Amino acid sequence: MSFLCFGEIMLRLTPNDKHDKIFKSNMFQANYAGSESNVASSLALLGNQVQFVSKLPNNQLGDSAISSLQSYGVDTSSIIAGGNRIGTYFIELGSSIRPSKVLYDRTGSAISEIKENEFDWNILLKGKKWLFVSGITPALSKQCLLETIKIVKTAKTLGVKVSFDMNYRRTLWSSSKKARSCFDQILENTDLLFGNIGVLKDVYNMDFKGSDDIEKTIEAISLTKKQFGIAKLAFTCRNHLSASLNEISGVYLEGNGVLVSKRYTVNILDRFGTGDAFAAAFLHATEKKWDSQKRLEYAAAAFALKHTINGDQHLSNENEIIHIMNGNISGHVLR
Repeated sequence: MSFLCFGEIMLRLTPNDKHDKIFKSNMFQANYAGSESNVASSLALLGNQVQFVSKLPNNQLGDSAISSLQSYGVDTSSIIAGGNRIGTYFIELGSSIRPSKVLYDRTGSAISEIKENEFDWNILLKGKKWLFVSGITPALSKQCLLETIKIVKTAKTLGVKVSFDMNYRRTLWSSSKKARSCFDQILENTDLLFGNIGVLKDVYNMDFKGSDDIEKTIEAISLTKKQFGIAKLAFTCRNHLSASLNEISGVYLEGNGVLVSKRYTVNILDRFGTGDAFAAAFLHATEKKWDSQKRLEYAAAAFALKHTINGDQHLSNENEIIHIMNGNISGHVLR
């Protein structure tokens, strides 16, 4: 099994006292994360061969980010050294009625300053089965946008399957119209799409009927398949009861059949990286050639389980995810 993930890994800073406000905190926990790197680390922890491609500054922070990826078993040999700084983001974890917040400090990061032809995608994609990209990296600079489109087109030409998580970060894009123009070109080359109803509303001004998030997601996934002609789509569903309590599930469409996973009610320790856990688990299950319902149930269980783990990284192994998938959600001590 061989995956290539392209994107930015950043320094994540979270108040040492978990639910403190940023302005009050004078101590922060530091680790390294980012959508594409989260997927890479999770895939590697599940036993897959994964290569992560990016650009990081040639300093101790860049070295530390690389070391963190290597600790999960990710191949970092194609990360380029250069640029002046690593992107940084601050996390303020919400609780009850107070939402979580993200403060980005990533302008001028190393990857945003990549140059044309710094990456030879034909060589990097050689022998790979899957490429994973997200909608975040193209928002970082004009060249990041061009490189993301270039890599998915190259992958398609080489017969490498393209998985695209249609993440949309409104604070990074100058307009939803610009994001839509970029996403359209990526979607033309996408074999497996990850997303949710929120991104379709924000980027494509789509609206959906239904009595709850699952019904709306079923309609959304069907309309998305029809509009973009994508064969396989796996979406997450989320009902926000509060910042501390969510109801979550997954929906998968392949061919003409729509599948819905079990519903989980989760008390949230850290919700960041949960969509990445879903994507990585679904890709892993796909490569294991599990049937469609099992793929979805496995991904939904990983999605739920990640909410219980601090940080962006999903640290659960295959058996731990299957344990949840099989209905063992009481939290009893395992001895």
